[in-house]
Amino acid sequence: MSGLKEALVARAVEEGFDLARICRPWDVPQVPARLDAFLEAGYHGQMNWLAERSHWRSDPAALWPEARSVIMLGESYTPDTDPMASLVQSDVGTISVYARNRDYHDLVKKRLKRLVRWLISEAGPQGTKEEPVQVKVFVDTAPVPEKPLGQAAGLGWQGKHTNLVSRDLGSWFFIGSIFTTLELDTDPAEIDNCGNCRACLDICPTDAFVAPYQLDARRCISYLTIEHKGPVDPDLRPLMGNRIYGCDDCLAVCPWNKFAVAARETRYHARDDLNAPPLAELAQLDDTTFRARFSGSPIKRIGIDRFLRNVLYAIGNSGRADLIPAAEAHVDAAAPEVADAARWALIRLKNDANGQA
Repeated sequence: MSGLKEALVARAVEEGFDLARICRPWDVPQVPARLDAFLEAGYHGQMNWLAERSHWRSDPAALWPEARSVIMLGESYTPDTDPMASLVQSDVGTISVYARNRDYHDLVKKRLKRLVRWLISEAGPQGTKEEPVQVKVFVDTAPVPEKPLGQAAGLGWQGKHTNLVSRDLGSWFFIGSIFTTLELDTDPAEIDNCGNCRACLDICPTDAFVAPYQLDARRCISYLTIEHKGPVDPDLRPLMGNRIYGCDDCLAVCPWNKFAVAARETRYHARDDLNAPPLAELAQLDDTTFRARFSGSPIKRIGIDRFLRNVLYAIGNSGRADLIPAAEAHVDAAAPEVADAARWALIRLKNDANGQA
């Protein structure tokens, strides 16, 4: 099926993907032990869904036993400006690059579905009336070990920051996968190319990396601002700076980004109002205005309460007395995590104003 594979890769590029590689569902035998160790250490925090469906996440072949090939696809979302520039602006919030415009889940899935329709049409002779070609598409919303499968397919390798790194795209790319009953020619797995580099480990504001290739999500700012419910550990709040949704530090410093390619999808380019939004403005959002502002954005899914909690932590870290009114407005908030964050921010700001440590 080499001809079909070559045509598939070419079609994937036409649809907007930058890379397309293929492996077998059973090409990740290392996953069960690694996942078990991660869960046993409690590094998953409140992400109970990782444990609840670990039997599928550990073994992609068990997720859909009929599948014979996994098509792994990468799509660049490389930023066109310095993603860390806003970290030094104390009066604005910093949003992870991937969330500064449209939700990638929707865009990648639409490309996958178009590619699947083409594949089924082209592979017609490979299927029969009794056993037609079957496919399933996934974009980070199912128990699929996408990063290990990406390495098995040759898309990239899991770097010391545990994310996938590509020789061709650096660290800035989304992953999508297509499982199919077709037996397509596979690609060689990628090797680890991190070498002695520790840039991603050393930059982490909260020391979330227990060791190279091992992340304690409970200390990761991406986890804390997106997945963690309720108040964040007071010891970690000052380390979050003005990061209000996600954190890109470990991705941004990766030396392999020198090979990154520009994002072709304009809907991944940062919206002006999400590039460095003023904290005072964000603190005034209510549920209605929050939903309107973040319509079509992945930020919408965390809800207004968790978002305001994050904004108030950033206000508390700002050292700006002019933001005291923004925090005061939420001290009696109905959501306990918001009221707690507001009180914490006020104490911080007033201590800063009085010259206290």
